[in-house]
Parts: sequence; structure tokens; C-alpha cells
Amino acid sequence: MGMGVVKSKRMPRAVREQQMLDAAVEIFGQRGYMAASMDEIAELAGVSKPLVYLYLNSKEDLFTACIRREAAALTEAVRTGVRTELPADRQLWDGLLAFFTHTSQHPHGWSVLHLQARIHGEAFAAEVTAMREEIVAFVTHLIVVAAREAHRDPDLPEREVAGLAEALVGAAESLAAWANATAGVTARQSAATLMNFAWAGLGNMMEGRPWTLQDTPSGSAPLQVS
Repeated sequence: MGMGVVKSKRMPRAVREQQMLDAAVEIFGQRGYMAASMDEIAELAGVSKPLVYLYLNSKEDLFTACIRREAAALTEAVRTGVRTELPADRQLWDGLLAFFTHTSQHPHGWSVLHLQARIHGEAFAAEVTAMREEIVAFVTHLIVVAAREAHRDPDLPEREVAGLAEALVGAAESLAAWANATAGVTARQSAATLMNFAWAGLGNMMEGRPWTLQDTPSGSAPLQVS
């Protein structure tokens, strides 16, 4: 763990706050919100506990600040990882790789977002929901772009696109949690797993080859979202 910081009276407030947040994310991610100790956070940050309260008011405010910082960092990583001039499948790959790279490099931050924030109150959960909605909107756009590029179904039903985006983001969230808890799984392997899983279906659907239910009285028919 040991990332204690040498104190400096001249250290800018913004820098010291980031050190506090670094320490808090590590402790919250390891211990959980309820078990996390402000004393331990202060010690890890190399500051006094009164200074933590002076800067961030309360444990609740500190946790909220951690959620907001980690959420902003994750969404920024995904957005900057995608080059919009590339084909849709490459955009999705780059987005997935950026997502899994960030969550693997910041496992405590991902624990705060994916687990801790969701189980310790509506206010915390709402912060994560806002981040998730932004990522879902981003993935929704990629699916729409893919449909247009395929020249088969540029007007996919809005609800179907929304459902696909939700399913893809949900799968990414679960896979990231599993990968962080499983030794030897790289970000690239996680991205490839989900890309192969998702694009095989998405690609076929965009090209007019949806999965069909074979054993029906009327024969094979594509399943429609109604």
C-alpha cells in the first residue's frame, strides 16, 4: 500500500486535495465505504485528519469527490481512446480497450464506482448512474454509426439500439470486475473477449442476418423487439 506523502507547507491546495483523493480511493476501494477510516486515509495521504475535514468537510463529501473524480477519469479515458474517423468496429474496439485498460490500471477506483457507490446510498449511486448514462449514450451512438455504415438497417428501432447499448455496457462492467479479481487477465484480453462476443452479433444484425428461432410452427423467423 505505502504511498504516504512527505508534508510540505508550500504544497498547493489542489495538489494536496488530489493526494487526499488518491489515498481515499485506495482505502475505500480496499476496505469499503463503511469500514474505511478517515485516520487511515489521512495517514496514507501524509496529512492530518483535521486537514482532510477542512478540505473535504466529511467522509460523505470525500467519498462523493472520489466518485466524481473516478467517473470523470473513466469517461474521459473512453472518449479520448476513440478516433471518430475510423470505422465503427474499430471505434468500438478502441473504446473497449480504453475502458478495460483504465479499469485494470485503477482497480480501487473501479471498485469505488462499480461496487461501493452503488450499495451505500442513493446520492452515491446517482453519481455513478450519471457516468453510466454518458457511456451508454456514447455506445448507442457507435451502434447507430455501425448500422449506417452497414447500409442495411440505418434506422434500427430506437429501443433496440438502447437495449443493445445497455447490454454491452453491463457486460463490460461485469467483465471488468471479473478481470480485476482474476490473476493474469489483461485489458487487451478482456477487450477481445467482449469484442468477439458483441461484434459477431452486432455485425450480423447490421448486415441483415439476425439470429432466428428455428423450432416454430411457422418456420424460421427473425426475433423482433416489440
